[in-house]
Formats: sequence, C-alpha cells, structure tokens
Amino acid sequence: MSRELEGQVALVTGATSGLGRRFAEVLAGAGAAVAAAGRRVERLEELAKEIEAAGGRCLPVQLDVSRAEEIPGAVDRVEAELGPVTILVNNAGVPDAKRAHRMPLEVVDAVLDTNVRGPWLLATEVGRRLIAAERPGRIVNISSMAAFDYRHTGAAALYSVSKAALNRMTEVLAVEWARYRINVNGIAPGAFLTEMMEGMIDRLHTDADGLAEPFPRKRLGAPEQLDSTLLYLCSPASELVTGTVIQVDDGQHGR
Repeated sequence: MSRELEGQVALVTGATSGLGRRFAEVLAGAGAAVAAAGRRVERLEELAKEIEAAGGRCLPVQLDVSRAEEIPGAVDRVEAELGPVTILVNNAGVPDAKRAHRMPLEVVDAVLDTNVRGPWLLATEVGRRLIAAERPGRIVNISSMAAFDYRHTGAAALYSVSKAALNRMTEVLAVEWARYRINVNGIAPGAFLTEMMEGMIDRLHTDADGLAEPFPRKRLGAPEQLDSTLLYLCSPASELVTGTVIQVDDGQHGR
C-alpha cells in the first residue's frame, strides 16, 4: 500500500470492530497516524498493537460520541499525542431494530445522539480547529443505503432517518467549509458482513447467504471492499470532491 497519507493524523470513531476497525488499519497502512476511538478500550488497545506491529502508529482513545462532554477532551488528547486531526472518519453508529411505534424514548435518544448529534459535534470540533489553524482537512461521514431506500431495511426506521440527516450534514458542511479547504464527503455502504450485520442475521434466524439471496449478486460486501473509496476521499486525488455521498452497495438497492 502506498504511503500517500504520510504526515496526516486520522481520527476514526467506532473503531472497536467492523468497518471502523478496518478503516483504522487502512489509514495507518497508508501512512497516517491514527487515533482509534470507541467505547471498548481493550479492543482499541488490541487494534493499536496490531497496527504498530505492522509498522504503523495508532493511539487508542476511549470515546462515546453520544456523550458530548467527552468530545473536546478526546480531540485534545489526539492533538497532544499525535498532532492536529486532519482526517476525521465519523463511523460510530448504532441501529434501532425496532418498529417506530414500539420504540422507547431511550432508544430514540441513543440512536440520534450517536448517529447524528455525535458526528455533528465531532465534525464541528475538528472543523473549528482546522479553520483556526488555517489547515486543510478531510471529513468522511459513514452513512448507509438505508438513507436512500428504506424498503430493504426492515425494522430500522429511525436508523434510516438518522443516516439521511448525516447525508444532509455532509452537504451543508461541505458548502460552508469549502472556502477553508475542508472537504466533507460520505460513504453509504449497502449490506456488509460486519459485527452489526451478524447481529441482524442472528435476529432474523438466517445466515449470510439467506440474507443476500434477494440481492442481484447474492452476496454481502466485505469490509476491505471499501478500502479504495475511503482512501480516495482522504487522499489528494479527491481534492475537488466535496459534499458527495458515494453509494457502495453492489447493486443491492437497484430499482
């Protein structure tokens, strides 16, 4: 892998498993110093050891993005140990897995705080610092195809709403911050085989092949199939790309 991100500092949320873990590995492999953030610190420490054993640099940072009071301190710590954050990957997210009319308030709060409020506060925290330092930066928000097509998501009404909000956040921040050379983009994956998806498979009492059967290619995505999209949005190659949400769904949501 090329070292095109040498000298960059990347903060990846939700890095304890699934796509976030893979994103941290990929950015470190491309030369960035990576702050891997999440709630389960033991998993972050394990990830950091693996990245450093492979020749990269990784700082585990315990952070629950739904707790607004934790965000400034987490960014302070990254700056103190790795340098100013120039790449932010807003990946942390939670599903709801409940019908809208059966959803208790605590689930509503958890989904909106984690999927919308947290990414907004973290993006604006990082953006504010980049603007003050007159430094360019990249923000990548991890959305979902559920933001575009609810029919395939089942009981995930609020999750879909939250990801649609994340898409609009991507667009408005891109416009507002273009003058400061901060590019804000998103990735909307379809169904990928991750820890979250495995939980859905368990709830549906099926297997990966059964879940993928309705899809045109009858398969789920693998996390590594997002590597090139992530690297493109974080690299100089996408300098003129901002306010875009790239759909990566293998034709799963074709009409």
